[in-house]
Amino acid sequence: MKGLKLFPKIFLYTMSIMLLVVVVTHRLIYLLAPRMQLAVNTQNDIVISIRQEQFVTEAVEKALPISLSCSLLISIVCSLLFSKAIADPIKKISASTEQMMKLDHGASCPIHTKDEIGTLAQNVNDLYSSLLSTIENLEREKDAVRDMERAKVDFLRAASHELKTPVTALNATLENMILGVGKYQDYAAYLPECKEMVEQLSGTIHEILETSKLSTITEQPKPVDVSDLLSELCEPYQIIAAAHQIDFSLDLPEAFSALLPIGPFSKAVSNVLANAVAYTGSGKSVSVYMDGHSLVIENECTPIAGNEIRRLFEPFYRPDLSRSRESGGNGLGLYIVDTLLSSMDISYSFVPMMSPPGMRFTIQV
Repeated sequence: MKGLKLFPKIFLYTMSIMLLVVVVTHRLIYLLAPRMQLAVNTQNDIVISIRQEQFVTEAVEKALPISLSCSLLISIVCSLLFSKAIADPIKKISASTEQMMKLDHGASCPIHTKDEIGTLAQNVNDLYSSLLSTIENLEREKDAVRDMERAKVDFLRAASHELKTPVTALNATLENMILGVGKYQDYAAYLPECKEMVEQLSGTIHEILETSKLSTITEQPKPVDVSDLLSELCEPYQIIAAAHQIDFSLDLPEAFSALLPIGPFSKAVSNVLANAVAYTGSGKSVSVYMDGHSLVIENECTPIAGNEIRRLFEPFYRPDLSRSRESGGNGLGLYIVDTLLSSMDISYSFVPMMSPPGMRFTIQV
C-alpha cells in the first residue's frame, strides 16, 4: 500500500470499508432473518405463531447473490467517485507545485472549494507568491551589491591614479633635493613646496576615506525645517560669493518640513553650493529657491554638454582642464553628492540652462 499512488490508495481504502459493511450487513440478515416470527391476529383474538425459518432462509439465499452483486457494484462506483473527488484536487495542486519548482511565474493552484483542500491550495499560492517576491528582492539586492562592489573597485582605481601623480612629483622633488641637483639645492624655496604637496595629499586622502564611508547612511531621518536648514547652509557661501562679486540670491518659504537625515543631506547640498559658487564668474549670479517640493540651485556659467554631465559624477573627474589640483577641487564633490542622494533614495537632476546660460541642479526633497 505504501508504494501506491493517492487515487488507488483512496479507492482501495474506501472499497475495503464498503465491502466490510456490505458483508457484515448481509451476514447479519442471513443469520437473524430466519429467526424472526410472524404474528397474525384473527377475529377470535387467537394468536397463531408460525415459524418462518425455512421459508425466510430460502428467500434470503435466493436474494443474497443479487443483493451482494448490486452492493458490490454500488461500492465500486461510490469508491471511484469518492476517490476521484479527493484525489483530483490534490493531483492538480501537485501539478501546479511542479511548475512552481521551475519558478514559472504563471503557476497557480486552482481553488474550487472552501474546505481544507481549498485552504491548502490558497496557502500554497500565498507561499509561492511570497517566495517569488523574496527571490526578486534578493536579485535586486544582489545587483545592488554587485554595482556597489564595482563602484568601489572603480573608485579605488581612480583614487590610486589620483594619488600617483602628486606622490611621484613629491618623491622626485625630495630626491633632487637630497642629491643637490641644480635649483633644488635651495631648500628654503622647495621645502615649503613639499609641505604644500603633503598637505594636498593629506586632504585628498582624508576626502577619499570620508567618501568610502558614504555608501551606507546610518543616520535616521528626522523632521526638519528645510527653509531654516538651507538658510544656515547658504550663509558661508553667501560670504564667499560676496567676496568674488557674485550675486547670491536666496528665496525660500517661511517654513517647509521634510523627513531627512540631516547630516548626509546637508553634506550633499553643501557640495552642490560649493560647486555652484566655485564655477560662477565675477559679476554672475547664483540662485537658490524652492519650487514646490524641489530644491533648485542655479548658477550662471558656461553650460556643460549633455554627454559630459554624467561624467561629472565620476570620482576625480574635472570637466575644466584649467581647474587642476592646485586651482580647483579634487573631483569628488559631485561623486559624493550622487552617493549621498542615492543612499537616501532622493532623486535629482543636473541640466544646462539656456537663458541665462548656466546649470540647474534640482533635488526632490
